[in-house]
Amino acid sequence: MPLAPPVPAVPSPHRFCVAPMMDLTDRHARRFLRLLSRRARLYTEMITTGALLHGDAARHLRHDPAEHPLAVQLGGSEPGELAACARMAEDAGYDEVNLNVGCPSDRVQSGRFGACLMAEPARVADGVAAMIAEVDIPVTVKTRIGIDRDESTERLDRLVEAVVAAGCRTLIVHARKAWLDGLSPRENREIPPLRPEVVHALKRTWPDLTIVINGGLASIADCERELAHVDGVMLGRAAYYDPWLLASVDPALFGEAAPVSDRAGAIAQYLPCVERELAQGTPLSAMTRHLLGLYQAVPGARGWRRTLSERAPRRGAGLEVIHAALEHVTPGRAAA
Repeated sequence: MPLAPPVPAVPSPHRFCVAPMMDLTDRHARRFLRLLSRRARLYTEMITTGALLHGDAARHLRHDPAEHPLAVQLGGSEPGELAACARMAEDAGYDEVNLNVGCPSDRVQSGRFGACLMAEPARVADGVAAMIAEVDIPVTVKTRIGIDRDESTERLDRLVEAVVAAGCRTLIVHARKAWLDGLSPRENREIPPLRPEVVHALKRTWPDLTIVINGGLASIADCERELAHVDGVMLGRAAYYDPWLLASVDPALFGEAAPVSDRAGAIAQYLPCVERELAQGTPLSAMTRHLLGLYQAVPGARGWRRTLSERAPRRGAGLEVIHAALEHVTPGRAAA
């Protein structure tokens, strides 16, 4: 078995990232995930420029200072709007602005952003340049390796050349194409096949860029394998649905101690956050829905999930629900 790549003296801030995921990586999820890893770089759900410019920007950008390092992902294509939203993100305290050039959903295409922008590299570059001119925090791009049935890498090459010329130094690349017609967003996460070798080649071509690979990574071993070729890895649903994986990130990928030693300890640290949110009127279920996978493959996990799923949505539900759920997986310790 090959040895894991050594931890660099100064690891890239993107060495391990948790992907932006719609309806999943909200501020409650991010606050919990931060308890499991100090080093993981967290991303918001994609926020459209329209939502920030014409909606409740404060709500969309709200976050806890403990979530850092934290990036906001924007969806949009108009340079002026992107620049204005990047300014809002920097003013709100975010560490990075990431432009979505990878989401394949119909709603995103109709708004002329996401993966369809791979066909308009000049437009993407204009947006990147406008944001870089407006803010001091890094502006990054998340993209696919291509779109539709074109098997060449020419589209990716043109996009990279354009955004690099605009000043972008970090690219996050989902190692599969996006089919804009004929596949659902869910199917686009598994079809067509992954081609990590395309991302590896991109790093060889652009050694001075920070290249982060996304797609299909499900374990620390997967991360270590990819870090032999690129600067960083980004995990999505594997990190969300099995969050305890993050407790291994700091020791394995950064050579640092984990912030917690067991799952119950993570919950104990999360309870004060939950209590504060409850006092502000946040429903318990908005927070506990992100905890369902914490005890995956642990005896009693079914009872943990069932208790949270059935009792947390009830009116007036409070910390007692979490304590009751803990009894299934840590008998006798729930009240500790």
